[in-house]
Amino acid sequence: MRWNNLSDGPTATAPPALFGTDVVTRTFDTPEFRGITFHEVRARSIVNRVPGASRMPFEWTINPYRGCSHACVYCFARKTHSYLDLDTGIGFDTQIVVKVNAPDLLRRELASRRWQGEHIAMGTNVDCYQRAEGRYRLMPGIIGTLRDYANPFSILTKGTLILRDLELLRQAAAVTDVGISVSVGFVDQAMWRTIEPGTPAPERRLDVIRQLTDVGIPCGVLMAPVIPYLTDSPAQLRETVRAIAASGAQSVTPLALHLRPGAREWFTQWLAAHHPRLVRDYEVMYGGGAYAPKWYQRRITGQVHELAAEYGIGPASRPGSHRRVPVPARPEEPEPTQLTIL
Repeated sequence: MRWNNLSDGPTATAPPALFGTDVVTRTFDTPEFRGITFHEVRARSIVNRVPGASRMPFEWTINPYRGCSHACVYCFARKTHSYLDLDTGIGFDTQIVVKVNAPDLLRRELASRRWQGEHIAMGTNVDCYQRAEGRYRLMPGIIGTLRDYANPFSILTKGTLILRDLELLRQAAAVTDVGISVSVGFVDQAMWRTIEPGTPAPERRLDVIRQLTDVGIPCGVLMAPVIPYLTDSPAQLRETVRAIAASGAQSVTPLALHLRPGAREWFTQWLAAHHPRLVRDYEVMYGGGAYAPKWYQRRITGQVHELAAEYGIGPASRPGSHRRVPVPARPEEPEPTQLTIL
């Protein structure tokens, strides 16, 4: 295995100007990282306030990575790559920013007298257990710090790598409120392979829930996204909720697909290639903005909640409750502190 510093050699690529000079850009010669470039930066801050936090069940987030090798076609966070002068399509999937000093920085910030011990959500922008975490191992230091300060936190992930940190999560749950939510929007294998190509299969994510539950860590499911015309038929919703219930999930929270700028263009390109007959339907459904119409959201929520009750899954945690279900932040604008950390 070999790390290549791309700034040294004839095939060098300069890092985006926004990074400044304090960045090391690398590639890694193994199959799992082939085609991916890592930009190692030293962040200036790591605990970020969520814009419009009064509308969210959490006010503070930690995002140790930017960009995501999960390569979910619909990912709402794609737009944030444009703030770094990076491409929001394939660049978002393959140009990963790594905040290598995240654990040390977190310890310093939690030790500050200004910090009041508020809940911190992780995985609400990009997945903190994406493939890069297997190499950089930022999360053990982050979870260990949150445990040491008994600071409540939640994690939303599609990554099975979270099981590596199972013992740390158990230790943290013994001293503070810990909420874990796994994202499983559907269980259709063909859909998963084309629209979430870099993620573990849905059944592997459901197995994460089983293993967390077996050791006494309750786990909820963010059933997201529910994709109009592709994963939202009554039979498909039933199949997904049935599988979620069988995994032992404590709750299920449905979320219809939303298409913000950056994600909208990339998703539309994918839709035209794989389901061209639906392009016009999506133009109509999302003609009013990034979010599906209220009637559609209400319909999906109602159907899923009815199915959850049928299969014996309890209601999701309410905003403000101790066991929080982390969901992606809704604001269209970037987090202000995100541009100052690089």
